[in-house]
Amino acid sequence: MTNTLRFPRGLYGVTPDWTDAKKLDQAVRAAARGGMSALQLRLKTATPSWRKAVAIQLRDTCREYGVVFMVNDDWRLALEIGADGVHVGREDDPPEQVRREIGPDLLLGVSCYADTALAAKHLSHHVDYIAFGAMFTSQTKPLAPPAHLSVLGAGLSLCNALPAPRPAVVAIGGIGIAQASSVIAAGADSIAVVGGLFATPNIEDTARALTAMCQDTQTKT
Repeated sequence: MTNTLRFPRGLYGVTPDWTDAKKLDQAVRAAARGGMSALQLRLKTATPSWRKAVAIQLRDTCREYGVVFMVNDDWRLALEIGADGVHVGREDDPPEQVRREIGPDLLLGVSCYADTALAAKHLSHHVDYIAFGAMFTSQTKPLAPPAHLSVLGAGLSLCNALPAPRPAVVAIGGIGIAQASSVIAAGADSIAVVGGLFATPNIEDTARALTAMCQDTQTKT
């Protein structure tokens, strides 16, 4: 694998839709202590004002721990609070528009589901990672169509064809300790994890285990 990436390798935590800001911050801190390299704020049911307050709090926590902080969907909020980047999906503003709005410096990640043609299209808009999934059955998105492991390798080939630093390949959907090695070996640079991290009894230990698996598998690749 090419070592120089636009987005960090390893564990990419995605926030559960909790309504307790203190609990969420403590969980993020535990994951960061365990080695989480990036965090995506994903609060679909929150009010805009509460979401902004939580975003500011978690932005500061991520800065404290050296964790890349991404905002899901809302590029305006990402710009307003000084997040590191934004993630957009099929129902959001198109990546080419978002890139124009956020400028060249903020990170931009995109959902590609199981569609490598879509990934190739998005890569032309200077995205920093392409995300595929659901790789496995997901409690967060139980109706999400499945993505085969082979899309990760295909996505990696697309990214490796670009100049360094290249975009990263992210796997998401139903990933926990039992599934991590397979998606990393198939081509994922980063694993995006919701319940497999934040719904576990010891978040710090889980983050440490997942981070170690990322490092171990990528070292052998």
